[in-house]
Amino acid sequence: MANKGNKFIKGAAVLAGAGIMIKVLGAVFRIPLTDWIGATGMSYYGVAYSIYGALVVLATAGIPVAISRLVSESIAVKQYKNAHKTFRVATVLLFAVGLISFAICFFGGNWIAELFGNKDAGPAVRAISPALLFVPVFSAFRGYFNGRQNMNPTAISEITEQLVRCGVGLYLAYSLYKTSLIKAAAGASFGASAGSIAGLLIIFLIYLMNKKSINHKIEVHDQAVESSKKIAKKIVIIAIPIIIGCEIMPIMTLIDTSIIMRVLQSTGWSLAESNYLYGLLSGFCNALIAFPQIFTQAVAVSLVPAISAHFKLKEMDKVNDTIALGYRTTMIMAFPCAFGIFVLAEPILKLLYFAQPQGCHDAAPTLMIMAISVIFLAVMQTSTSVLQSIGKQMIPVRNLAIGCVGKVVITYVLVGIPALNIKGAALGTMFAYFIAMVLNGLSVKKYTGIKYDMKLTYGRPAAAAIVMAGCAFGIYKGLFALLNTGAHSAVGISGLCTVIAILAAMVIYAVLIFAVKAITVDELETMPGGTKLAKIARKFIHE
Repeated sequence: MANKGNKFIKGAAVLAGAGIMIKVLGAVFRIPLTDWIGATGMSYYGVAYSIYGALVVLATAGIPVAISRLVSESIAVKQYKNAHKTFRVATVLLFAVGLISFAICFFGGNWIAELFGNKDAGPAVRAISPALLFVPVFSAFRGYFNGRQNMNPTAISEITEQLVRCGVGLYLAYSLYKTSLIKAAAGASFGASAGSIAGLLIIFLIYLMNKKSINHKIEVHDQAVESSKKIAKKIVIIAIPIIIGCEIMPIMTLIDTSIIMRVLQSTGWSLAESNYLYGLLSGFCNALIAFPQIFTQAVAVSLVPAISAHFKLKEMDKVNDTIALGYRTTMIMAFPCAFGIFVLAEPILKLLYFAQPQGCHDAAPTLMIMAISVIFLAVMQTSTSVLQSIGKQMIPVRNLAIGCVGKVVITYVLVGIPALNIKGAALGTMFAYFIAMVLNGLSVKKYTGIKYDMKLTYGRPAAAAIVMAGCAFGIYKGLFALLNTGAHSAVGISGLCTVIAILAAMVIYAVLIFAVKAITVDELETMPGGTKLAKIARKFIHE
């Protein structure tokens, strides 16, 4: 496929890079914050952030995807004026959503905090409320640029948002925590508001820098535009199923929590033991499993405008090629993450949570199960984006709902088996992703007629990842046996060996992925900075 056809790979790489930076900054933010304000202060902050997370999904889950798709479709047929009007209509809609969310949290902050049984969290809820006003508008700009298949403004503005959020939040928390934990938590929460303002300003400045080019295309291609009412209706029709789909897993997680705790206690575990077991899943495993999603979600987001444009023009060969490359790119990322976490589950946990060696040991088997679910989740995310791109956004919602119903049943049964306990919940999650993945795949096949090379897409990346994982495990074990003489902390030695094993695995996988021809040097060239990497690769690889 031509470079232009691979444009989404560049977008995916840009978003993945930004996602890594944001995750790192998030960790930098939470660790000192927890040290300063402790469990009590974090409970105030946690209430505010939970409410923020629930409300902000209304603005960031569905409408930006709708904007991206509609803008991409309009640009594909050179309806630049219509694309820009879609952006304007969506901005008004999102501003209205943001205004309502802001008013609820700012004026009802104390009442909401009392509703959650934590009245001292009121100031933190109010402090985070401005973010609910600015993030939706921010999301409109992101959707517009994504629709133009330019992911750089999104990446730059999101990194800016996170930098300011961390800087302002930590400064205020540090300044106030000796005076009042309530005020310190509110200060940390206000970091999100400051960050959202900074992110919006940056992406607005980028928009102004591109305004001349945007206006030129609008003037050159004079055409009729759809009414605001019709555009708004299209946005809502696309966005609502996506929002519902994004809310399914959080809701199911809440239900899951109550099931796990009740079943554990009904099968002989004490309340303290049940809390400990559930903490292994929620505290140790879930955060780690979220990391590979940075890469796979980046591919999924980039696919929507790429496929939508070709589908609008009925270029089915290009739709097929883009979907196939999307699946292959996803698997090249997902397989090494899954197998790497599987073989190094306990060492990775001890590297991150070195103060909790027993918890890391106990959580490792659950993490190994969840590592395999990364593969199913990755394919599910990619197929979901494909279906959203071709106007079938309700199908993945239905499929995930079916998977989640099965998850509840399996979790209830398996958690009740003492030997499995919390591992039963991990198996239930794996089942949900597997069912949704299979059903999505059948739907993609039905509506696009997709044909692609299974060996190239799944076989070669899997083979490279298995060899890589074996090497990583061997390197870790060999180094640990060599260095663990008892003179130093075993946990410290384990951490060093883990880092070396991971770095070595990255190099090994990079070599293997070319050796098995899962990716070509020409495809590498389409990625940001890929020209230099391809030049280096060609010195060692002859295709």
